[in-house]
Amino acid sequence: MLAAILGGVTAERVLVYLSRFGEGYARGIARHFGIAPSPVQKQLAKFEEAGILASVEKGRTLVYLWNPRYPFLAELQALLVKAYDYLTPEEKERYTLRTRPRRRGKPA
Repeated sequence: MLAAILGGVTAERVLVYLSRFGEGYARGIARHFGIAPSPVQKQLAKFEEAGILASVEKGRTLVYLWNPRYPFLAELQALLVKAYDYLTPEEKERYTLRTRPRRRGKPA
């Protein structure tokens, strides 16, 4: 939906992912979407260079999160939330993190 504005599908996925979860790291985001880590790393670096994201080291992992000093942060996040609202239920499922299996008998 925002791929044309943001420069590509990977850029859209990275920003919507961060909008949903607040932070993330390249390999985790790539694994979540089943894509190679390299394009995700490039997008994260590009957004950090632009001042949209900031990175912090947690152990040996570089974790990316929103840069609170970015002047258009509130507007960008509002756009991403609105874009998420317009996704189909199948697309929204992509942005759901499941850390454990569902309880038996629980409705989907």
